[in-house]
Amino acid sequence: MKERVFITGASGFIGYHLVKQALGKGMEVHAAVRPTSDLEFLKKLAKDPKTGQPAALQIVNADFSSREKLKDLLEAGGYTYIIHAAGVTKEKTAAAYNLVNAEYSLNLAQAAMSADIPLKRFVFLSSLAAIGPISYSEQQPITESTLPGPVTDYGKSKLLAEQYLEDVSGLPLTIIRPTAVYGPGEKDLFVLFKTLSGGLDAYIGTKPQRLSFVYVKDLVAATLSALTENKKDVTVYNISDGNAYDRYALADRFKEISGKNVFRTHLPIILVKWLAGLLDIIYSFSSKTPVLNREKLKELTASNWNCSIDAARNNLHYQPQYDLRQGLAETLSWYKENKWL
Repeated sequence: MKERVFITGASGFIGYHLVKQALGKGMEVHAAVRPTSDLEFLKKLAKDPKTGQPAALQIVNADFSSREKLKDLLEAGGYTYIIHAAGVTKEKTAAAYNLVNAEYSLNLAQAAMSADIPLKRFVFLSSLAAIGPISYSEQQPITESTLPGPVTDYGKSKLLAEQYLEDVSGLPLTIIRPTAVYGPGEKDLFVLFKTLSGGLDAYIGTKPQRLSFVYVKDLVAATLSALTENKKDVTVYNISDGNAYDRYALADRFKEISGKNVFRTHLPIILVKWLAGLLDIIYSFSSKTPVLNREKLKELTASNWNCSIDAARNNLHYQPQYDLRQGLAETLSWYKENKWL
């Protein structure tokens, strides 16, 4: 019998790739989505591309606001593993972030512990934002034991979720903290690629930065490896491609791959802060959140996001297969094939 995994946030960028690779490993996947989720990409996984037969994929709707409903859903599925990748990255208030990212995560974990299921591992997709950046002068990278100092409400909500889950007695928990994730289907960094494709390479201020990235396939490989951990203690892993990049690296790799010429400019930080504040005011009357806002600006202008992946290398046998250039080449190819660029 195939091992059954419950993956939340399955219709999202990372969730889709988790489902795809889990199916590729021969697992039976139950993909949890909202009733309003766009299932375009998930539906493409409904058939095995090699045999043409239905894949071991079932799409289910989950109500994360109800522990009882979650318990019933988990018991009906009899899951061996849970990967909790659902969450929000754009909200208007700290309370909205905390509700979805922290409270709903706690509901799922408590439901899992009260349900009659053969649960071996609960993997939570957190974020390096839960720890926050460090100063540029720091020579040592961010580690799993770095004192948390999140700079955004999003990061604080992810840290709160970690703390909630760590307090759930008996939960076989692994926390994965990825840095900036990119790859086929990603929409946030895509805005930057679209700007570069249009010939503009813009930066906020002139201060140097150390940045880190991880290609989605590497992140998913590390996450699926965590399922096989057999430890009673909570484990935590920072995930990147193992490199630290300067602030120009992403644009430089883009130019190398695309062959396009772009105009590089540096915008005064005071001007961008004013613009972010203005967008916050404008979007306060909308259900949507702007790509640039005062919260996001704190992460974009942070000086050092370099992190160590030694723990993941040692315990998960994580070996990144993509550096920024390799991952970006594959990503840009996907954007072109799907007519995003």
